[in-house]
Amino acid sequence: MKKRHRPSAAAPGRPRLWGRHPVAAALANPARRPLKLWATREAAARLAPPAGLPVTLADVADLGRLVPADAPHQGLVLEVEPLAPAWLDELLALPGDAPLLVLDQVTDPHNVGAILRSAAAFGARGIVTQDRHSPPESGALARAASGALEVMPWARVVNLARALDEIAAAGFWRIGLAGEADRTLGAALGSPRVALVLGAEGEGLRPNTAAHCDELARLPISPLVESLNVSNAAAVALYAVAARS
Repeated sequence: MKKRHRPSAAAPGRPRLWGRHPVAAALANPARRPLKLWATREAAARLAPPAGLPVTLADVADLGRLVPADAPHQGLVLEVEPLAPAWLDELLALPGDAPLLVLDQVTDPHNVGAILRSAAAFGARGIVTQDRHSPPESGALARAASGALEVMPWARVVNLARALDEIAAAGFWRIGLAGEADRTLGAALGSPRVALVLGAEGEGLRPNTAAHCDELARLPISPLVESLNVSNAAAVALYAVAARS
């Protein structure tokens, strides 16, 4: 039954997603448990929410109070349960040579969302982050991912160095992206199975993470630019892996 009243604060640990693509992708994901939808009448009519989902009709101003200032909610806000994380060993056991992305303390949700989107676009098998140094699910992250949060496996691990050891044991060549490396990424792409390891903007890879890579490689960017945003670097690196064949 649809009803109308002012929205309330989010329950702890329950992200709110906003915008047409993130909300539609979440509702289409059988692994996602939607809890409540706020929508304008027009947006609700276009979306056709599933039966049984509580829907609150609200005006644009009320929806704006549910999301960060100036967030482009497009008339839709969905409260959900967080997705269960993927298991690293399941990602490593997937058949084929799809690359794996490992993020070393990349904490900005917009960057992680954009990386998820590129990972989905170029057919990566998933991403791996350290649980304590990666962003939780959020509307901003889902918006940057443009639906990819719902389809790209995301393994959160306790110890990134130990995870890199497991990745090597599964037959992956671990390439850490570093601007100071001697070899370019194209020259380092010899092994069929590749794990691309990217560090946070500014700091780059931590020394211990770099020590757990098989080699370091750089993107062949112009000297006019010091470095790329980590999400842009991830997209370029994934393209290089996809284009080598």
